[in-house]
Amino acid sequence: MAQEIELMLSRDAHEKEFRQAVETLLSSLSPVLESNSRYGIEAVIERLIEPERIISFRVPWTDDQGQVRINRGYRVEMSSVLGPYNGGVRFHPSVSQSIIKFLAFEQIFTNALTTMPLGAAAGGSDFDPKGKSANEVMGFCQSYMRELYRHIGADTDVLSGDIGVGGREIGYLFGMHRKLANAFTGVITGKGLGWGGSLLRPEAAGFGCVYFAENMLARAGLSLKGMGCLVSGSGKMAQAIAEKLIASEARVLTLSDSRGHIHDPNGLDMEKLAFVKHIKNERRDSLEAYVEKYPHAGYLPVDPQLPYNPVWNHDADCVFPAATEYEIGLRDGYNLINNHIKLICEGSNMPCTAEAMALLTDKKSILYGPAKAVNAGGVAVAGLEMAQNNMRLSWSREEVDSRLKLIMNDIHATCLEVAEQYGQPGNYVHGANIAGFIRVAEAMLDQGTV
Repeated sequence: MAQEIELMLSRDAHEKEFRQAVETLLSSLSPVLESNSRYGIEAVIERLIEPERIISFRVPWTDDQGQVRINRGYRVEMSSVLGPYNGGVRFHPSVSQSIIKFLAFEQIFTNALTTMPLGAAAGGSDFDPKGKSANEVMGFCQSYMRELYRHIGADTDVLSGDIGVGGREIGYLFGMHRKLANAFTGVITGKGLGWGGSLLRPEAAGFGCVYFAENMLARAGLSLKGMGCLVSGSGKMAQAIAEKLIASEARVLTLSDSRGHIHDPNGLDMEKLAFVKHIKNERRDSLEAYVEKYPHAGYLPVDPQLPYNPVWNHDADCVFPAATEYEIGLRDGYNLINNHIKLICEGSNMPCTAEAMALLTDKKSILYGPAKAVNAGGVAVAGLEMAQNNMRLSWSREEVDSRLKLIMNDIHATCLEVAEQYGQPGNYVHGANIAGFIRVAEAMLDQGTV
């Protein structure tokens, strides 16, 4: 079987992100594959790593100067064995087929861990919303949806936001889908509260991340209270993580964006976080503005010549990468170890390089929460939004939050139970990989070779 998998991966050898995602999963599966020969006979792994469908298309739009621009759009529909495809849409210059495939592949197991009836997909474009006017963003979103709408639907493929796709973009995408399909359906989650959205949806992934961290720490006899926390990113995921950490009486020391990072030795409070939200969500400006209002904090611009990421080189207890893939390299891993980090919770997908992940997961003194499990809160509340849409109901914030916390508690318990069962007690990476895989694999066997 290993030869067949290697042959399949070699066909797309340039897709390093996708390859790392597959290899990380496979590193956990030896005892599972040995215990059930049907997985090999039925080529479950080979079927999982080959997308059910890849859609690639041209996205033309017109800028404010009247110049026609062209971007490339994607949707990778990876697995529908558990339910309709579900996954994010990312607008960022780094978007490629490899990144969308790895995101869709990871989504299979994240969605499976929630136990909700959801398949997995991911999509996006190399369009950059930064620096674009609202009219340009609307024009791009409408063009993107004009092609994509024929491939999605409430019972086929449901979209949600990712990097570069916030409430504004979701509104434009939904509006164009409603017009083209002549139907008001739950085809996108993260909608506005006045037109089918769910309370807590924007914060769900970040809140879920912190709930998972609290479970990990509680098992070790610790709590977040008083803990110094390094958070990367400053989008909706990072903002929500920071908000929940502050509410848990932790000290949020850093946030970052593509231009640099802030370090506030006093820690952020809700007032400071509100200012960050104003900078990033309304002014769409650099975090450098933070130190203009709070001069006791430091700001360090990005230096491409540095062999490490300085946001990870501050004294702290907990680390919450919430920006993008590969933001923690091998040198960063050593810096975290030398600074005696107690916990890493992956808010973003694949934030560690393969070398950094191997180093950090090998340190028994560090609690390591993998993205598959940690950031499942986003898809959990996406599923809850879909349920509310189907029932024409709107739950209270408290109701959604209690359901989210219960789902994250269950995922934490499942990871530990499965890791113990397969001889890796306390290993959240193996627990998440195996638990998600078994649920999908068993459904594949039940449904035949399709």
